[in-house]
Amino acid sequence: MTRTLLDVRGLTRRFGGLTAVDLIDLTIAAGELVSVIGPNGAGKTTLFNLVTGHDAPDAGAVHLDGDAVTGLAPERLAAKGLARTFQHGRVFANLSVLDNVLVGAHTRLRAVRPQGWGPLAELALALIRPRAVRDEEAALRAEALEILALFGERLLPRRDQPAHSLSYANRRRLEIARALALRPRLLLLDEPTAGMNPTETAEMLEIIRALKARGLTVLLIEHKLDLVMQLSDRVLVMDHGKRIAEGAPADVARDPAVVEAYLGHGEVGRAATSHLEAAQ
Repeated sequence: MTRTLLDVRGLTRRFGGLTAVDLIDLTIAAGELVSVIGPNGAGKTTLFNLVTGHDAPDAGAVHLDGDAVTGLAPERLAAKGLARTFQHGRVFANLSVLDNVLVGAHTRLRAVRPQGWGPLAELALALIRPRAVRDEEAALRAEALEILALFGERLLPRRDQPAHSLSYANRRRLEIARALALRPRLLLLDEPTAGMNPTETAEMLEIIRALKARGLTVLLIEHKLDLVMQLSDRVLVMDHGKRIAEGAPADVARDPAVVEAYLGHGEVGRAATSHLEAAQ
C-alpha cells in the first residue's frame, strides 16, 4: 500500500474578513502528482505558503510523512525534504547558475557543518578544507551538473554565467534545478510555466513528466490546463478559498461546479473551460 506523504486537514487562513483558505483537506501519496487549479484569487498560492511554512494557518494541521509540521519554518521543512518554487521566480542574481543549484543542497551538507561546533571552529574548518570537505564539495558539484543536464542546452552551457543574465524562462528552470538539489521528498511547483511560450511550456511538461517517472512526489499549481490534464493523477479545484471539486482529471473536467467557477470569471474563465471540455 502506497504511503501518504502529505496530509493536510482543515487548513484555514483568514486575512481580516477574507478567508483565503477555507477548511482545505488534501492528501498526496508518495509518487503522486496532484495539481491545484482555480481562478485567480482562489487561494492556491496561500495554500502553498501554509504547507511550506511561509505563512501560518489560523486552523488545521499539516503532516509530512507522518510528522506534524504545521507552522514549521521553511528551513526546517527543507531539512525534512520539502522544496518549492515560487509564482514569481526567485534566483540569486549575482551567483552563477551552478552556484544557485549548489545553494539548494545546503541542508544536505555534513562535512562542513558538524553538529555541536561553534562558529570559530566552523570558520577554521572552512579555511583548512580537510579531505572530507573537498570530497563532499566535489560530489555536490557533480550532482549539480547532472541536475542542470536535465534541462538540456537551456542551463548546462550557462553554468558559469551569473543568474541575472538568464532569460525569464531559464530563471524559472534554474529555480526548479535548485529545488531538485535538495533531493526533495515533496516538490511544490507554483506556476512553473508562467510567462513561457508554447515551446518552452512543452519542454517544461516533459521535464515534470520525467521527474514524476523517477518517483518524485509533486504538488503543482498551474493555469495551463492542458498541461494539468496531461500530468496529473488527481486535481484539486479551489474557488474563493474552498475546495469545490477533487478527483481524476477527466472527472473534474465534467464537474458542473468547476465549469461554473471558470465561466464566472470572464474571458479567462471561458478559455479555461474550453481546455477542461477538451480534456473529456
